[in-house]
Order: sequence, then structure tokens, then C-alpha cells
Amino acid sequence: MAKAVRYHKTGGPEVLQFDDVQVGEPGPGQAKIRHTAIGVNFVDTYQRSGLYPMQLPQTAGNEGAGIVEAVGPGVSDLKNGDRVAYTGLVGSYCDVRNVPADRLVKIPQGISDEQAASMMLKGLTVHYLIHSTYPVTRGDTVLWHAAAGGVGTIACQWLKALGVSVIGTVGSDEKAKLAKEHGATHVINYSRENFVERVKALTDGKGVPVVYDSVGKNTWEGSLECLRPRGYLVSFGNASGAVTSFNPGILAQKGSLYLTRPTLASYIATRPELLERANALFEAVKSGKVKIETTGRYKLAEAQQAHRDLEGRKTTGSVVLMP
Repeated sequence: MAKAVRYHKTGGPEVLQFDDVQVGEPGPGQAKIRHTAIGVNFVDTYQRSGLYPMQLPQTAGNEGAGIVEAVGPGVSDLKNGDRVAYTGLVGSYCDVRNVPADRLVKIPQGISDEQAASMMLKGLTVHYLIHSTYPVTRGDTVLWHAAAGGVGTIACQWLKALGVSVIGTVGSDEKAKLAKEHGATHVINYSRENFVERVKALTDGKGVPVVYDSVGKNTWEGSLECLRPRGYLVSFGNASGAVTSFNPGILAQKGSLYLTRPTLASYIATRPELLERANALFEAVKSGKVKIETTGRYKLAEAQQAHRDLEGRKTTGSVVLMP
């Protein structure tokens, strides 16, 4: 029997419970992995709360790192003992599980299991956002909301390495310091400042070509105001709640703006895409351009508290569960 954190109904962190689950041998195309570290992300809370509907009962979580214990028929590129990581596979809050082998990537030397579990979803998200959704160019100035979060701190570092100036928003002076330390050029504490006015001042009234917004409801209108004509609003999260209504005509009124709501799954749908982005991420980390910092560690049985702290904005950087 394996241990798993599951929810049998949607709701707050209290619906997470520690269950015994049966794990059989891996089937065709599968690998059995024993987790050594498990990533905790906002999408986990969206699924648990019911914002993103899931089939119930459900094991929480979407990414992890671990050791291959067995492979099923048809799997030839993995063997027992390989260190692997994955993201986008629901059900990671457990000590052992079977997963599709073609969704696993091998962890290279120089990167720890904990780092891998901390960066797959966040790092691959940053990669597709800045290289594909809106490909930045050297000299750009971009606005990144939640710049001190797990995705934000990776983005600030990677964008700085690419020669891009980042205007980052945060909710406290402590987080402002953190965003600055990770490469943000300018930091706005939106609990004390009007971020739209600051962005306009920093760009001589022109606005930015792109806003990367994972906050959602609370920043939606301001994000649109910060864009220059034909700018891109990249809405990739709902940390403050979902945007419930939207008139597309606003995009025309504000200068023929573009709006996209991307997800990582669409950008790593094929194995070649997954490997290309994962290899780029691993190289960025190994080169030192991007440092992955795990700032919160909880036991698997403490998943409720991990969710409370994440939703209560008590965490920065990356959070992991340790089986």
C-alpha cells in the first residue's frame, strides 16, 4: 500500500486527507516511480477548491521527482534507478505511483531531485511564456505580476539573462526585496502604490508590450491599462480569483490589444516539445542563469498546511512536499 493525499469533495485545505491506496505493477508504456520530492503549486489549490473541476475522489498534485522502481512492457529508454521528474500528471501527492513513461524526463547531473520537483511546472511555464506565447527580445520592458512567487522569481532571473527589463509587482516590502534580488529592474508594491501609474511613469506613458498576469481578478483591469497599443495580455493564472466577465470590445478601445489564456499542457503536448523545453530549463539552471530555491518544505502528511500557507501568501519561491 502507498500513502496519498486525496480529496473526496472540493473545498478548503481541510478536505485533503491522508489515505492508503493500492499501487499495482506498471502497465504497458508506464513506469513506477518512488517520489523523493513533490512540487506544490497554485493549480493544486484550484483543483482542490473546485475552480478547476476534477473527477472525485482525486489525489492532489501535478508534479514530482523520484526514482524509477520498475518499468512496464514497451518502455526501453528508462531503467530502475533512473532519476526522473515530470509535471502535468494529476495525482503526485503520494509516495509511489505509476505514470506514463513518455511524460518523464531524466534529471541531469548537477540538479537535485528537490530542485527538479520545484521547477518543472514553474520553469517550463516561464519558458513557454517568454519564448513562445510572447517571445521577448533584448531591450524589451515587460510587466510581471507576483514577481516574488515561484514562477515570478524564475522569470525575473531568466528575463534578466535575456537582456529584458522586468517591472515586477508584489504585495509587501519583503517580497519587493526578494523580486529585486532575483533580477527585477523595478518593483512595485501594489499594496501601497498604483501599479498602473508607476508603469506609465517608468515607460514615459507608452506602456509595455506584454503583461504576464497570474493574479487574475484583482489585476485584470490594471493590466489592460498598462499595455501599449497592440500589446499582449498573457493571463495564465487566477491567484486572486477568476475574471468572471469580459467584453472583447475593450481590447479594441484600448488599442487593438491581444489577449491569450495559455496553459503549459498545450506547450508540452508532444514529447519533442517537452524535451526541448525541459532541456532548455535544465541548461539555464546548470549555467547559473536561473537559480532554483526551495523555500518551503513540508512532510507529505502536512499538505493541508502547505496549501494554507500558499493561499495565505505566506510562501515565496518554491514549495515541496517530502514523502
